[in-house]
Amino acid sequence: MTVLTRPRPTAARTVPATMAHRRMGLVPTALLLLGAVYCLFPVSWVLIASTKTPAELFSTTTFVPGTGLLSNLRDLSAYRHGLFWQWMWNTLLYAGGGAVLSMLVSMLTGYTLAKYRFRGREAAFTLLIGGVLVPAVVLAVPQYFLLVRAGLAGGYLSVLLPSILSPYGIYLSRVYAQAAVSDSLIEAARLDGAGELRIMFQVAFPLMVPGMVTVFLFQFVSIWNNFLLPFIMLSDDHKFPLTVGLYSLLESGANEPTLYNLVITGSLLSIIPLIMLFLTLQRYWRVGLSSGAVK
Repeated sequence: MTVLTRPRPTAARTVPATMAHRRMGLVPTALLLLGAVYCLFPVSWVLIASTKTPAELFSTTTFVPGTGLLSNLRDLSAYRHGLFWQWMWNTLLYAGGGAVLSMLVSMLTGYTLAKYRFRGREAAFTLLIGGVLVPAVVLAVPQYFLLVRAGLAGGYLSVLLPSILSPYGIYLSRVYAQAAVSDSLIEAARLDGAGELRIMFQVAFPLMVPGMVTVFLFQFVSIWNNFLLPFIMLSDDHKFPLTVGLYSLLESGANEPTLYNLVITGSLLSIIPLIMLFLTLQRYWRVGLSSGAVK
């Protein structure tokens, strides 16, 4: 009896297929490289331009570093008795304080919506989803009129208070609480006699650390880059954040071109805290923190 066997593919047949797969993989790699160049080009230009003196900035267009970085830093620090560093401190206050408060409010609200059953829960969540769809720019002017009536316009709270409530942060917190905190784990804690607040802060929140870090980062970057709200709310330039402060400095540069170097150097310094923050907090983005918690 003759048994027919299928011939095995030879190396000559597999090599063209492997080469075809490699060629197909070059297309997305090239697109990613183009996207990276597109995103990094403005940053690299700011980095190079901040090292140039006013004469070098307006006379050369090459990507060769200049010799004026230290002088630009000295001039920026000396501008109006260190006003730039006041803007930096204000921005850290707005972004840091607003992001921490927004993270706490988002996690409390998201955990409540995810783990408790009460009347109107779905209606409240639907309303929050509608808030995600509303751009923050649309709300800036109504918020200004409300804070004027409350007597808070022009102060630090006029920028800090509107940034505490984040519909997207609450939505993200609810989704993460549903995935990270097991119902059986909560029931086990209740059987052990733990109260609801203790369960929330000692059981649920440690499991939600990656979600809390994500909400904090999103809100921090959003407040750090916010321009319209502080531009409308504030009139005292000593309370400006970096975005409004650098804009006012740029407007002054129309009459004094040497200020353009200060704007570019200030822009470079303004992105350093964001880079440091991402590099510091990225270790908290871990998957599966709750694996093994329930036995």
